[in-house]
Amino acid sequence: MTTMRMPRAIVLVLDSVGAGALPDAGDYGDEGSNTIGNTSRAAGGVSMPNLGAMGLGNITDVLGVPPTEAPTASWGRCAEESAGKDTTTGHWEMVGMRLDKPFPTYPQGFPPKVMDAWTRETGLGWLGNRPASGTVIIQELGDEHVATGKPIVYTSADSVFQIAAHEDVIPIEELYRLCGIARTRVCVGEHAVGRIIARPFIGPDAEGVYTRTHRRRDFALEPPEPTGLDILAGAGVKSYGIGKIGEIFAWRGICESPHSENNMHGFDNLLARVGSDEPGFVFANLVDFDMIWGHRNDVEGYARGLEAVDARIPELLDAMIDGDLLIVTADHGCDPTTPSTDHSREYTPLIAKMRGVDTGVALGTRRTFADIGETVLDFYGLAGTCGRGTSFLTEVRGG
Repeated sequence: MTTMRMPRAIVLVLDSVGAGALPDAGDYGDEGSNTIGNTSRAAGGVSMPNLGAMGLGNITDVLGVPPTEAPTASWGRCAEESAGKDTTTGHWEMVGMRLDKPFPTYPQGFPPKVMDAWTRETGLGWLGNRPASGTVIIQELGDEHVATGKPIVYTSADSVFQIAAHEDVIPIEELYRLCGIARTRVCVGEHAVGRIIARPFIGPDAEGVYTRTHRRRDFALEPPEPTGLDILAGAGVKSYGIGKIGEIFAWRGICESPHSENNMHGFDNLLARVGSDEPGFVFANLVDFDMIWGHRNDVEGYARGLEAVDARIPELLDAMIDGDLLIVTADHGCDPTTPSTDHSREYTPLIAKMRGVDTGVALGTRRTFADIGETVLDFYGLAGTCGRGTSFLTEVRGG
């Protein structure tokens, strides 16, 4: 590929593709979780030759992906230092933001103080207010929602306030406005959840089934401290998001983050950005592993999704130029083989490849996800400016 651009760093987050239970997983009810390993075994094996050649099978036991003695990339795994196991916490830690206290969760539903504020601020009532699977609760309450116009409010084991509404009952822009109200005037103070999530749906179809649409939107808290993205911005390095990255950081330090309709659309957007002439950091999230398969305990879908992304890795490597740095990782687990449909407290895989370097080394178990952000900062000549992780750039470069 002929281009005049400078080399760039790329972080690709395979949302929820965990690589084995952390030592404290029992405190979260996640003993034995290993999203990619357990999924591969339950599916009878997975075919992932490209990430396998880069060292995936060296990180954890993946049926169908054997270890390799000569990986083409460096490999390891990351431990999560922050408390929690949610999307926001995981992504924030990647760029140096550690949380000592997890975001609040609501296993009994939101208290009257929160729901009274919702009613007062929106002028609407609500249906639900309990932990639930999103696909299940819209079937249970969809008809009543259509009849009354009351939005469906629910949560999960994660720190989320989710608002589901039929696109013909509450138009999508109005749903986003309501989520903004929840973010700024309802879920505040001690009830400041990690994310407010808009969950639009349509239907019912001929079988009476309601279906969620791809126009989900997340409204996250703004990080309370500067992150690696702020440091990059201050040094004049643009950060380009793919998928929900912009929303996770409340758009701070991110100049764009095109919505992904699914993993393959997100990968298309990733290829377009990596292949562009504009310099800067690329931070991508592929959410289907979590949203579509993990939370629904869909082992077969999860396995086929892993294979689909692996099949496109050569396209990504071809779009890179010599000196580009690719890091493939995750933000938490969501093991579809366990009875739980919630996130799991796991190590995350770490694969790091510099274009032009054809061999890799073992990076070991990293103390914190922040090692990823520190490596990105080091790549852009900003080593030590964050100081919350340890760079592995020298190892990946081969000395």
